[in-house]
Amino acid sequence: MRAGAVSRGKQPSIAQLRAFAAVAEHLHFRDAAAAIGMSQPALSGAVSALEDVLGVQLLERTTRKVLLSPAGERLAWRAKGVLDAVGDLLEEAAAVRAPFTGTLRLGVIPTVAPYLLPTVLRLAHDTYPSLELEVHEEQTASLVDGLTGGRLDLLLLAVPLGVPGVTELPLFEEDFVLVTPAEHELAGREGIARDALRGLDLLLLDEGHCLRDQALEVCRHAGRAEGPVTTTAAGLSTLVQLVAGGLGVTLLPRTAVPVETARDVRLRTGRFAEPAPSRRVALVMRTGAARGAEYGELAHALRERLAGLPVRVLR
Repeated sequence: MRAGAVSRGKQPSIAQLRAFAAVAEHLHFRDAAAAIGMSQPALSGAVSALEDVLGVQLLERTTRKVLLSPAGERLAWRAKGVLDAVGDLLEEAAAVRAPFTGTLRLGVIPTVAPYLLPTVLRLAHDTYPSLELEVHEEQTASLVDGLTGGRLDLLLLAVPLGVPGVTELPLFEEDFVLVTPAEHELAGREGIARDALRGLDLLLLDEGHCLRDQALEVCRHAGRAEGPVTTTAAGLSTLVQLVAGGLGVTLLPRTAVPVETARDVRLRTGRFAEPAPSRRVALVMRTGAARGAEYGELAHALRERLAGLPVRVLR
C-alpha cells in the first residue's frame, strides 16, 4: 500500500520513525543504517513499513540517491519531534529512578553567569558527578520562553518574574554598589544617599537586560526622572570600561565587583546607605516539574555554597 491508501488501526513504531528520520537526515541508506546501528535491509524494510502504515510515499528511490518526497519533507520534522519527545520521556524516567543523573539544561542571565557559575559548576562536580550540566546564557525573556516551552529545565536569574506557571526558589539578595572613576567625588564613599543618583551620568546595559530595568527602578525610587540614554553597553565588562574612561558611573551587583573592578586602578566603588538598593536571585522551575524535588534540593545545596560571597542567603 502506498500513497492514497490509509491503513486503519495501525500506528508507526519507534523503530520505523528512527529509520525514516535517519534516512531523511543522511539521504543515504548505508550511512543512515550505520548511524543508528541497523542493517541496511532492516532499515529499508522499516521505512517501507512506515509508508504502509501512513499511506503515503516518503522517499523517492533512484539508482544513485534517495530523495524525500513532498510528503516526506513535511513529515520528517514531525518524526524528529516524536523521537525527541520519546527521548525526553526516557530521560525523565531515568531521572525519577536515579536523581541527579542525565542532563540538566540550566539557563542563566549574563549579569549572573560569570559570578555565580563557578560556584554552581563546583557544586555539580563535587556533589552530583552523574549530572550533566548544560548551560545556556541568555536574556531573561528568552530564558523564560525556553523554560515554559520545555527547551530549558531550570533558570538562574533575578526575580520576581511575575510569570504564571513557574515557581521561584530564592537563593540570596545582594546589594548594588556605585562604580565611579577614581577621581569622582563619590569614589569609595560609604553611606551614599540614593538621591545622589539624581545628578549623575548613569550608564546602563542595553534594553532586554533585567539589570537595566532594576537600575532604572532604583533611580525612580531616588526621584530621578527617566530621560533618554545616550550610551549603553551589551555587558557589564564593557559598561565598567566606559566608567573607567570617564563617561559616567554605573550600578553593579556586589558579586560582580571582584571580577569587573578589582584590577583597574581607574575605578572605585561606593556603598549606599542602608537599606541599600538590591536584587534577589533565585532558581526558577516550571510549577509541578517532575524533577521539582531535585531542584529544591539543588537550591538548598547551592545556598550552602554561597557563604563566601557578598550576599544575604535566603533560607
